[in-house]
Amino acid sequence: MITQERDYQRNILSPVFGFLKPKFVLLSKTINLSRKKKKQGPLTNILIESYAAEGKSIARLEGGKVLFVDNAIPGDVVDVGITKDKTSWMQGRVLRVVQPSPQRIEPFCQHFGVCGGCKWQMLPYAQQLIYKQQQVADQLQRIGQVDLPELQTIIGSPHERYYRNKLEFTFSTSRYLSFEEIEHREEKITQQPALGFHAPGLFDKVVEIHTCYLQHEPTNKLLTVVREYTQANNLPYYDFKAQYGWLRNVIIRVASTGEVLINLVMHHEDEPNRIGLLEHIKTNILGITSLNYTLNGKMNDTIYDQDVICYDGKPWIEEKLENFRFKISPKSFFQTNTYQAEALYRVTREFAGLTGEQTLYDLYCGTGSIGIFCSAGAKKVIGIEVVEEAIKDAYENAALNGLDHCKFYAGDVEKICTDSFFAEHGRPDVIITDPPRAGMTPKLIAQLLKMRAPKVVYVSCNPATQARDLQLLDEAYVITRLQPVDMFPHTHHIENVALLELRME
Repeated sequence: MITQERDYQRNILSPVFGFLKPKFVLLSKTINLSRKKKKQGPLTNILIESYAAEGKSIARLEGGKVLFVDNAIPGDVVDVGITKDKTSWMQGRVLRVVQPSPQRIEPFCQHFGVCGGCKWQMLPYAQQLIYKQQQVADQLQRIGQVDLPELQTIIGSPHERYYRNKLEFTFSTSRYLSFEEIEHREEKITQQPALGFHAPGLFDKVVEIHTCYLQHEPTNKLLTVVREYTQANNLPYYDFKAQYGWLRNVIIRVASTGEVLINLVMHHEDEPNRIGLLEHIKTNILGITSLNYTLNGKMNDTIYDQDVICYDGKPWIEEKLENFRFKISPKSFFQTNTYQAEALYRVTREFAGLTGEQTLYDLYCGTGSIGIFCSAGAKKVIGIEVVEEAIKDAYENAALNGLDHCKFYAGDVEKICTDSFFAEHGRPDVIITDPPRAGMTPKLIAQLLKMRAPKVVYVSCNPATQARDLQLLDEAYVITRLQPVDMFPHTHHIENVALLELRME
């Protein structure tokens, strides 16, 4: 997608040059090698007709060509700037809303349309749920092409704002400039530092965030405190292009228990400034349970292969789902919407239909949260996860809840689940699988077909890849229940839980 800044630079700032056009003669036909497709100008007064996947909406042009549009909703009449022009479809972005849809409402966030998050704030939440339900149904039918039961009504989030338990903010020497700032500038804008979220599609630009509605306090206060202190003391932010600077990220977790974890990520050690900043955070942000820092000198922002050092408090916070307790460390994976995680896990537990006699296999188990949540109904829980550090957390979480019938193993499922492993631990009666957005690997699907568990509960954060996998599993399984669950209001993301039962032979 062409961003506002790049679009402006290409269309407004770039000088126009004339070139000699080379020619090639073949069989008396002259072919102009430098001929370029004529650039499509803006389209005006386009009626947005329906919703598509991934947060895009659809308009249909004369001749049947389909136009996908970002930041529009059905019923809008808009002017559209074209970013892609293919034979049968086009893609564009809204330049101007000529006539708003009757559904359109005023976004509540000052950063809407710029930071790249919460893209559906202009749509009432009840309508968002309708489109998300439609997205799941469309993708399962179109991609899966298997027999489906009736899709149960989507479970909406009781919290439309302040629902995330984790956010990560980025320091950058280069603040993102909006199209309006560039267009209306009176003089050249010098490079400015920023603390906020990465601008969509730009690795080095950061949108300055002042108030975010995704997470409870002290998140916004932390942004203010850190920004004012670092800029007053001239502490250098990181330059992603030059790979130079000091401050890189600040991660904050706010648990439903009230505990708060902060992890400050720096490029290299600078002990006096590090201590000064951490002490300032500690003094001005009350209620911090776990204050940490990480030194990351790599070219990317991932810290999963870096050491996290606890500066003050304990090195983890505690989260709760129902009566189950979980240790959350700075690098732990945990469902980011705690309130809806309970709803998602209850659906999973219901679909599993555990009676206390089954052996439950929890694939992609992470820190063990789903398996532990379902453990009361299982005779035995076997969790499998490729990340070794997550397995250590899973054992700690099982111990925290006094569970001695939960065992966890690090590695690939297809390598672990051998006949000798089954002989020792038992074959699965129920399998729960919760893969990443890419879905399950072909090897894992082949292994599931070989294992032939009576039930498989497939928890997915991407109905498109889930549909693909369900088509492959159709060889041995029939889908008997489907339940969408919305974890992320004001975004196009949606979770879906499917119950698969082994076909009668």
